[in-house]
Amino acid sequence: MAQLPLDVRELAVGQLAERSGVAVSTLHFYESKGLISSRRTAGNQRRYPRDTLRRVSFIRLSQRVGIPLTQIKEALDRLPAGRTPTRADWVSLSEGWRADLDARIERLLQLRDDLTDCIGCGCLSLDRCALANPHDLLGEQGTGPRRLIAASEARAAAAACEPERGCAGGET
Repeated sequence: MAQLPLDVRELAVGQLAERSGVAVSTLHFYESKGLISSRRTAGNQRRYPRDTLRRVSFIRLSQRVGIPLTQIKEALDRLPAGRTPTRADWVSLSEGWRADLDARIERLLQLRDDLTDCIGCGCLSLDRCALANPHDLLGEQGTGPRRLIAASEARAAAAACEPERGCAGGET
């Protein structure tokens, strides 16, 4: 791949695709969703500002960690118009997702640990496992993974209880 000269301010769609490692069709999709934008030449060809490379990289990395495109778009919409985003702009965007990512990491760690406990005996059947769920008593509490749901609800309740505001539900 040929490097782009520093004085190149706009990229054709093929150049952006090659440089970013994203298919042209993906770039068209991102543009249709308002994640990136281009201008049209007199010959109706797309031209992207050079800073679109950063946006495409940000989109790809955000998707890799599971951020939905709607949230990515909301974040990109907060970037300044008319200038290339600074490091501080990108830091601000990523900090906005920190709590959500921390919660996801916690859920994944819990899932990893609970899966080890669940399949440790090898039976792989919680509805028939006499050790993990005798007589399917957890089924009386409702559908789904009751222990995981209860643990998740308990963590959410604990997180909602902040000393300066009091606990959710009026508890202090």
